[in-house]
Amino acid sequence: MGFSADVHAARLDRARHLAADAGLDAVVVGAGPDLDYLVGVEGDTIERLTALVMPATGPATIVVPRMELAKVRDTAIASLDVRQADWVDGDDPYALVADAIPAGARRIAVSDALPALHTVPIGERLDVRLELATPVLREGRMIKDAAEIAELRRAGEAIDAVHRQVPQLLHAGRTEREVADDIAAAIMASGHRTVEFVIVGSGPNGADPHHEVSDRVIGDGEIVVVDIGGAVPSGYNSDSTRTYVVGSPDPSAAERIDVLVRAQQAAVDAVRPGATAEEVDAAARGVLAEAGLADAFLHRTGHGIGLSVHEEPYIARGNQIVLREGMAFSIEPGIYFPGEWGARIEDIVVVTADGAERLNVTPRSLTSAG
Repeated sequence: MGFSADVHAARLDRARHLAADAGLDAVVVGAGPDLDYLVGVEGDTIERLTALVMPATGPATIVVPRMELAKVRDTAIASLDVRQADWVDGDDPYALVADAIPAGARRIAVSDALPALHTVPIGERLDVRLELATPVLREGRMIKDAAEIAELRRAGEAIDAVHRQVPQLLHAGRTEREVADDIAAAIMASGHRTVEFVIVGSGPNGADPHHEVSDRVIGDGEIVVVDIGGAVPSGYNSDSTRTYVVGSPDPSAAERIDVLVRAQQAAVDAVRPGATAEEVDAAARGVLAEAGLADAFLHRTGHGIGLSVHEEPYIARGNQIVLREGMAFSIEPGIYFPGEWGARIEDIVVVTADGAERLNVTPRSLTSAG
Protein backbone atom coordinates (compact mmCIF):
# COMPACT_ATOMS: atom_id res chain seq x y z
CA MET A 1 0.00 0.00 0.00
CA GLY A 2 1.31 3.44 -0.90
CA PHE A 3 0.21 6.96 -0.07
CA SER A 4 -1.29 9.28 -2.65
CA ALA A 5 0.80 11.58 -4.82
CA ASP A 6 -0.74 14.55 -2.98
CA VAL A 7 0.66 13.26 0.32
CA HIS A 8 4.13 12.88 -1.15
CA ALA A 9 3.93 16.27 -2.89
CA ALA A 10 3.18 17.90 0.46
CA ARG A 11 6.10 16.09 2.08
CA LEU A 12 8.48 17.18 -0.66
CA ASP A 13 7.28 20.76 -0.40
CA ARG A 14 7.79 20.78 3.34
CA ALA A 15 11.27 19.28 3.00
CA ARG A 16 12.22 21.97 0.49
CA HIS A 17 11.07 24.69 2.89
CA LEU A 18 12.96 23.11 5.77
CA ALA A 19 16.09 22.88 3.63
CA ALA A 20 15.79 26.53 2.62
CA ASP A 21 15.19 27.59 6.22
CA ALA A 22 18.37 25.71 7.19
CA GLY A 23 20.33 27.59 4.54
CA LEU A 24 20.92 24.49 2.41
CA ASP A 25 21.14 24.73 -1.36
CA ALA A 26 20.25 21.08 -1.97
CA VAL A 27 19.68 17.76 -0.24
CA VAL A 28 20.66 14.34 -1.62
CA VAL A 29 18.55 11.48 -0.23
CA GLY A 30 19.74 7.90 -0.64
CA ALA A 31 17.65 4.74 -0.69
CA GLY A 32 16.05 3.98 2.67
CA PRO A 33 13.24 5.25 4.91
CA ASP A 34 13.76 8.91 4.01
CA LEU A 35 13.38 8.22 0.29
CA ASP A 36 10.31 6.07 0.96
CA TYR A 37 8.81 8.84 3.09
CA LEU A 38 9.39 11.58 0.53
CA VAL A 39 8.48 9.87 -2.76
CA GLY A 40 7.33 6.32 -1.98
CA VAL A 41 10.39 4.59 -3.44
CA GLU A 42 11.29 1.62 -1.25
CA GLY A 43 14.54 -0.30 -1.08
CA ASP A 44 17.90 -0.35 0.61
CA THR A 45 21.20 1.13 -0.45
CA ILE A 46 23.14 -1.03 -2.90
CA GLU A 47 26.33 -0.53 -4.88
CA ARG A 48 24.31 1.07 -7.69
CA LEU A 49 23.27 4.58 -6.71
CA THR A 50 19.63 5.52 -6.31
CA ALA A 51 19.21 9.03 -4.92
CA LEU A 52 16.75 11.90 -4.87
CA VAL A 53 18.41 15.25 -5.52
CA MET A 54 16.23 17.97 -4.01
CA PRO A 55 17.27 21.61 -4.55
CA ALA A 56 15.85 24.07 -2.04
CA THR A 57 14.00 25.64 -4.99
CA GLY A 58 12.92 24.04 -8.23
CA PRO A 59 12.07 20.47 -9.22
CA ALA A 60 13.77 17.44 -7.73
CA THR A 61 15.52 14.71 -9.73
CA ILE A 62 15.73 11.01 -8.97
CA VAL A 63 18.91 9.34 -10.16
CA VAL A 64 18.21 5.65 -10.64
CA PRO A 65 19.78 2.62 -12.37
CA ARG A 66 17.89 1.87 -15.56
CA MET A 67 17.25 -1.66 -14.34
CA GLU A 68 15.29 -0.15 -11.44
CA LEU A 69 13.43 2.43 -13.52
CA ALA A 70 10.24 0.42 -14.01
CA LYS A 71 9.93 -0.11 -10.25
CA VAL A 72 10.42 3.60 -9.60
CA ARG A 73 7.84 4.58 -12.20
CA ASP A 74 5.32 2.37 -10.40
CA THR A 75 5.37 4.72 -7.38
CA ALA A 76 4.17 8.24 -6.60
CA ILE A 77 7.12 9.51 -8.68
CA ALA A 78 4.98 9.19 -11.82
CA SER A 79 2.60 11.90 -10.54
CA LEU A 80 5.14 14.19 -8.86
CA ASP A 81 7.20 17.07 -10.19
CA VAL A 82 10.33 14.91 -10.09
CA ARG A 83 12.62 14.46 -13.05
CA GLN A 84 14.09 11.04 -13.79
CA ALA A 85 17.76 10.54 -14.68
CA ASP A 86 18.59 6.90 -15.32
CA TRP A 87 21.96 5.31 -15.90
CA VAL A 88 23.53 1.98 -16.81
CA ASP A 89 26.71 0.27 -15.70
CA GLY A 90 29.66 2.17 -17.12
CA ASP A 91 27.95 5.56 -16.78
CA ASP A 92 28.85 8.06 -14.03
CA PRO A 93 25.79 8.46 -11.77
CA TYR A 94 27.58 11.09 -9.70
CA ALA A 95 27.70 13.34 -12.75
CA LEU A 96 23.91 13.06 -12.89
CA VAL A 97 23.73 14.13 -9.25
CA ALA A 98 25.94 17.14 -9.99
CA ASP A 99 23.84 18.07 -13.02
CA ALA A 100 20.71 18.13 -10.85
CA ILE A 101 22.19 20.58 -8.35
CA PRO A 102 21.98 24.32 -9.15
CA ALA A 103 25.20 25.94 -10.31
CA GLY A 104 27.06 27.66 -7.52
CA ALA A 105 25.45 25.59 -4.76
CA ARG A 106 27.84 25.30 -1.81
CA ARG A 107 25.79 23.96 1.09
CA ILE A 108 24.69 20.46 0.17
CA ALA A 109 23.49 17.87 2.67
CA VAL A 110 23.05 14.11 2.38
CA SER A 111 20.74 11.71 4.20
CA ASP A 112 22.35 9.66 6.95
CA ALA A 113 21.47 6.41 5.13
CA LEU A 114 23.71 7.30 2.18
CA PRO A 115 26.92 5.28 2.64
CA ALA A 116 30.48 6.45 2.13
CA LEU A 117 30.48 4.37 -1.07
CA HIS A 118 28.32 7.11 -2.61
CA THR A 119 28.91 10.08 -0.30
CA VAL A 120 32.63 10.37 -1.05
CA PRO A 121 32.26 10.41 -4.86
CA ILE A 122 29.41 12.95 -4.65
CA GLY A 123 31.52 15.25 -2.49
CA GLU A 124 34.49 14.90 -4.84
CA ARG A 125 32.38 15.56 -7.91
CA LEU A 126 30.84 18.70 -6.36
CA ASP A 127 34.06 19.78 -4.64
CA VAL A 128 32.21 20.65 -1.44
CA ARG A 129 32.19 19.44 2.15
CA LEU A 130 28.89 17.63 2.47
CA GLU A 131 26.69 18.10 5.52
CA LEU A 132 24.19 15.77 7.17
CA ALA A 133 20.57 16.38 6.19
CA THR A 134 19.32 14.70 9.36
CA PRO A 135 17.91 17.89 10.98
CA VAL A 136 15.83 18.59 7.85
CA LEU A 137 14.65 15.05 7.15
CA ARG A 138 14.07 14.23 10.81
CA GLU A 139 11.72 17.18 11.22
CA GLY A 140 9.36 15.87 8.56
CA ARG A 141 9.31 12.27 9.70
CA MET A 142 8.93 13.01 13.42
CA ILE A 143 5.51 14.60 12.99
CA LYS A 144 3.12 11.98 11.63
CA ASP A 145 0.17 13.05 9.50
CA ALA A 146 -3.29 11.50 9.75
CA ALA A 147 -2.51 8.83 7.15
CA GLU A 148 0.64 7.76 8.98
CA ILE A 149 -1.13 7.62 12.34
CA ALA A 150 -3.83 5.44 10.78
CA GLU A 151 -1.14 3.02 9.60
CA LEU A 152 0.50 2.97 13.03
CA ARG A 153 -2.90 2.21 14.56
CA ARG A 154 -3.29 -0.63 12.07
CA ALA A 155 0.14 -1.96 13.05
CA GLY A 156 -0.71 -1.67 16.74
CA GLU A 157 -3.94 -3.61 16.34
CA ALA A 158 -2.13 -6.32 14.38
CA ILE A 159 0.61 -6.84 16.96
CA ASP A 160 -1.96 -6.79 19.78
CA ALA A 161 -3.68 -9.70 18.04
CA VAL A 162 -0.40 -11.62 18.21
CA HIS A 163 0.14 -10.90 21.91
CA ARG A 164 -3.33 -12.28 22.59
CA GLN A 165 -2.10 -15.62 21.19
CA VAL A 166 1.13 -15.76 23.19
CA PRO A 167 -0.35 -17.38 26.35
CA GLN A 168 -1.36 -20.38 24.21
CA LEU A 169 2.11 -20.65 22.65
CA LEU A 170 4.23 -20.25 25.77
CA HIS A 171 4.59 -23.52 27.73
CA ALA A 172 7.10 -25.08 30.06
CA GLY A 173 9.21 -27.57 28.11
CA ARG A 174 9.24 -25.57 24.88
CA THR A 175 12.35 -23.74 23.75
CA GLU A 176 12.48 -20.00 23.21
CA ARG A 177 13.13 -20.68 19.52
CA GLU A 178 10.06 -22.89 19.15
CA VAL A 179 7.87 -20.21 20.70
CA ALA A 180 9.50 -17.50 18.57
CA ASP A 181 8.87 -19.46 15.38
CA ASP A 182 5.17 -19.71 16.22
CA ILE A 183 5.04 -16.01 17.08
CA ALA A 184 6.71 -15.09 13.77
CA ALA A 185 4.07 -17.07 11.89
CA ALA A 186 1.35 -15.30 13.88
CA ILE A 187 2.85 -11.90 13.04
CA MET A 188 2.60 -12.66 9.33
CA ALA A 189 -0.91 -14.08 9.71
CA SER A 190 -2.04 -10.92 11.54
CA GLY A 191 -1.53 -8.72 8.47
CA HIS A 192 2.13 -7.76 8.70
CA ARG A 193 4.23 -8.04 5.55
CA THR A 194 7.49 -8.58 7.44
CA VAL A 195 8.68 -9.85 10.80
CA GLU A 196 11.24 -7.30 12.00
CA PHE A 197 12.12 -8.98 15.30
CA VAL A 198 10.96 -11.57 17.84
CA ILE A 199 12.47 -11.55 21.32
CA VAL A 200 11.60 -14.38 23.70
CA GLY A 201 13.70 -14.01 26.85
CA SER A 202 12.95 -16.62 29.50
CA GLY A 203 14.31 -16.66 33.05
CA PRO A 204 17.86 -15.23 33.15
CA ASN A 205 17.76 -14.51 29.40
CA GLY A 206 15.06 -11.93 30.09
CA ALA A 207 17.60 -9.97 32.12
CA ASP A 208 19.47 -9.17 28.88
CA PRO A 209 17.59 -6.37 27.07
CA HIS A 210 19.31 -7.33 23.79
CA HIS A 211 18.58 -11.05 24.02
CA GLU A 212 16.68 -12.41 21.01
CA VAL A 213 16.04 -16.17 21.13
CA SER A 214 17.96 -19.29 22.04
CA ASP A 215 17.44 -23.02 22.40
CA ARG A 216 16.95 -22.64 26.14
CA VAL A 217 14.04 -24.70 27.46
CA ILE A 218 11.46 -22.59 29.27
CA GLY A 219 10.75 -23.72 32.83
CA ASP A 220 7.66 -23.66 35.01
CA GLY A 221 7.25 -20.48 37.06
CA GLU A 222 9.64 -18.48 34.88
CA ILE A 223 9.20 -14.86 33.81
CA VAL A 224 9.36 -14.44 30.01
CA VAL A 225 9.81 -11.17 28.09
CA VAL A 226 8.16 -11.18 24.63
CA ASP A 227 9.07 -8.17 22.47
CA ILE A 228 7.75 -8.36 18.89
CA GLY A 229 7.19 -6.22 15.84
CA GLY A 230 6.94 -6.04 12.08
CA ALA A 231 5.92 -3.82 9.20
CA VAL A 232 2.39 -3.69 7.77
CA PRO A 233 1.99 -3.37 3.97
CA SER A 234 2.48 0.41 4.05
CA GLY A 235 5.90 -0.07 5.67
CA TYR A 236 4.89 1.36 9.06
CA ASN A 237 6.02 -0.67 12.05
CA SER A 238 4.58 -2.23 15.16
CA ASP A 239 6.55 -2.78 18.36
CA SER A 240 5.08 -4.04 21.62
CA THR A 241 6.43 -5.88 24.65
CA ARG A 242 4.58 -7.81 27.30
CA THR A 243 5.90 -9.87 30.19
CA TYR A 244 4.49 -13.33 30.87
CA VAL A 245 4.83 -15.95 33.54
CA VAL A 246 4.60 -19.69 32.91
CA GLY A 247 2.35 -20.90 35.68
CA SER A 248 2.52 -18.99 38.96
CA PRO A 249 5.10 -16.28 39.62
CA ASP A 250 7.27 -15.72 42.64
CA PRO A 251 5.36 -13.16 44.74
CA SER A 252 8.32 -10.78 45.01
CA ALA A 253 8.78 -10.82 41.23
CA ALA A 254 5.08 -10.09 40.75
CA GLU A 255 5.34 -7.12 43.13
CA ARG A 256 8.27 -5.63 41.23
CA ILE A 257 6.49 -6.07 37.91
CA ASP A 258 3.48 -4.24 39.37
CA VAL A 259 5.82 -1.31 40.05
CA LEU A 260 7.04 -1.50 36.44
CA VAL A 261 3.46 -1.30 35.19
CA ARG A 262 2.94 1.82 37.30
CA ALA A 263 6.17 3.32 35.95
CA GLN A 264 5.03 2.75 32.38
CA GLN A 265 1.68 4.36 33.15
CA ALA A 266 3.40 7.37 34.74
CA ALA A 267 5.44 7.90 31.58
CA VAL A 268 2.35 7.71 29.38
CA ASP A 269 0.58 10.18 31.67
CA ALA A 270 3.52 12.60 31.26
CA VAL A 271 3.15 12.72 27.47
CA ARG A 272 1.63 15.96 26.18
CA PRO A 273 2.54 18.76 23.78
CA GLY A 274 5.10 21.02 25.42
CA ALA A 275 6.61 18.32 27.65
CA THR A 276 10.15 17.22 26.88
CA ALA A 277 11.35 13.73 26.06
CA GLU A 278 13.52 13.92 29.16
CA GLU A 279 10.50 14.62 31.37
CA VAL A 280 8.70 11.53 30.09
CA ASP A 281 11.77 9.41 30.77
CA ALA A 282 12.03 10.90 34.25
CA ALA A 283 8.41 10.01 35.03
CA ALA A 284 9.07 6.30 34.53
CA ARG A 285 12.45 6.46 36.24
CA GLY A 286 11.02 8.24 39.26
CA VAL A 287 8.46 5.52 40.05
CA LEU A 288 11.15 2.84 39.83
CA ALA A 289 13.54 4.87 41.98
CA GLU A 290 10.93 5.26 44.72
CA ALA A 291 10.66 1.47 44.85
CA GLY A 292 14.43 1.00 44.97
CA LEU A 293 14.58 -0.26 41.39
CA ALA A 294 16.43 2.61 39.73
CA ASP A 295 19.57 0.54 39.07
CA ALA A 296 17.50 -2.20 37.40
CA PHE A 297 16.39 0.16 34.59
CA LEU A 298 19.22 -0.05 32.06
CA HIS A 299 18.04 1.82 28.96
CA ARG A 300 16.05 4.80 27.65
CA THR A 301 12.29 4.87 28.07
CA GLY A 302 11.45 4.91 24.36
CA HIS A 303 12.16 5.58 20.71
CA GLY A 304 10.27 7.06 17.80
CA ILE A 305 8.67 4.70 15.28
CA GLY A 306 7.32 4.90 11.76
CA LEU A 307 8.96 3.67 8.57
CA SER A 308 11.87 2.67 10.83
CA VAL A 309 11.44 0.69 14.02
CA HIS A 310 13.83 3.09 15.75
CA GLU A 311 13.80 6.76 14.76
CA GLU A 312 13.51 10.13 16.46
CA PRO A 313 12.38 11.31 18.93
CA TYR A 314 14.24 9.28 21.56
CA ILE A 315 12.69 9.34 25.02
CA ALA A 316 15.82 9.50 27.10
CA ARG A 317 17.67 11.38 29.81
CA GLY A 318 19.28 14.51 28.44
CA ASN A 319 16.98 14.80 25.42
CA GLN A 320 15.25 18.15 25.78
CA ILE A 321 13.34 17.97 22.51
CA VAL A 322 9.84 19.36 23.03
CA LEU A 323 7.01 16.95 22.22
CA ARG A 324 4.52 18.03 19.58
CA GLU A 325 1.20 16.70 18.41
CA GLY A 326 1.70 13.90 15.89
CA MET A 327 4.92 12.50 17.32
CA ALA A 328 4.83 8.72 17.75
CA PHE A 329 7.13 6.72 20.01
CA SER A 330 7.39 3.78 22.39
CA ILE A 331 7.08 3.90 26.16
CA GLU A 332 9.01 0.84 27.38
CA PRO A 333 10.63 0.91 30.80
CA GLY A 334 12.17 -2.35 31.95
CA ILE A 335 13.77 -3.90 35.01
CA TYR A 336 16.56 -6.47 34.78
CA PHE A 337 18.16 -8.72 37.38
CA PRO A 338 21.21 -10.51 35.94
CA GLY A 339 21.15 -14.26 36.40
CA GLU A 340 17.51 -14.18 37.48
CA TRP A 341 14.89 -12.56 35.24
CA GLY A 342 13.81 -9.36 33.51
CA ALA A 343 10.60 -7.59 32.55
CA ARG A 344 9.60 -4.87 30.09
CA ILE A 345 6.26 -3.26 29.20
CA GLU A 346 6.00 -1.41 25.89
CA ASP A 347 3.27 0.49 24.08
CA ILE A 348 3.41 2.83 21.11
CA VAL A 349 1.81 6.21 21.81
CA VAL A 350 0.96 9.20 19.63
CA VAL A 351 1.03 12.71 21.05
CA THR A 352 -2.45 14.26 20.81
CA ALA A 353 -3.61 17.83 21.37
CA ASP A 354 -3.84 17.27 25.13
CA GLY A 355 -2.01 14.03 25.95
CA ALA A 356 -1.29 10.65 24.42
CA GLU A 357 -3.17 7.97 22.51
CA ARG A 358 -2.02 4.42 23.20
CA LEU A 359 -1.89 2.26 20.08
CA ASN A 360 -1.57 -0.98 22.06
CA VAL A 361 -4.34 -2.09 24.38
CA THR A 362 -3.56 -5.64 25.54
CA PRO A 363 -3.22 -6.05 29.35
CA ARG A 364 0.07 -4.69 30.71
CA SER A 365 0.12 -6.59 34.00
CA LEU A 366 2.03 -9.84 34.34
CA THR A 367 0.10 -12.33 32.21
CA SER A 368 -0.10 -16.05 32.95
CA ALA A 369 0.75 -18.49 30.14
CA GLY A 370 0.99 -22.20 29.70
